[in-house]
Amino acid sequence: MNMLKVGDKVPDFSAKDQDGNTINLSDYKGKKLVVFFYPKANTPGCTAEACNLRDNYKELQDQGFEILGVSADSEKKQSNFKNKYEFPFPLLADEDHTVINTFGVWGPKKFMGKEYDGIHRTTFVINGDSVVESVIDKVKTKDHAAQILS
Repeated sequence: MNMLKVGDKVPDFSAKDQDGNTINLSDYKGKKLVVFFYPKANTPGCTAEACNLRDNYKELQDQGFEILGVSADSEKKQSNFKNKYEFPFPLLADEDHTVINTFGVWGPKKFMGKEYDGIHRTTFVINGDSVVESVIDKVKTKDHAAQILS
């Protein structure tokens, strides 16, 4: 796993959102962008994290942040997740791992004694010049917006 670090420039990427629209990193030029990676739509931790960002979305926007959620789920799964919880931000369906690999968040994980490869729950705050300002790798799913705003 070769994860992006603070000070790294994020290479431009393109991916489809839950509705099949193409989202590019360059769409966010000049804006602060929060990119949060989560393992799987509609699972308890991922739902808590995304709902916390939804519930604090106005405050995050007031601070100038745009938000993108990313997982390897299909467009249909992302669409169901977004609609079920009324998320005001796009969810990228990164089935081919383009964005996941760009940020370096795919790698070995352990869960209940089993080892497997998957997405590491990680959030990147990127400035308007596409440079990583902070990396949150110890995500508190129920209090994630506070971690971004601090």
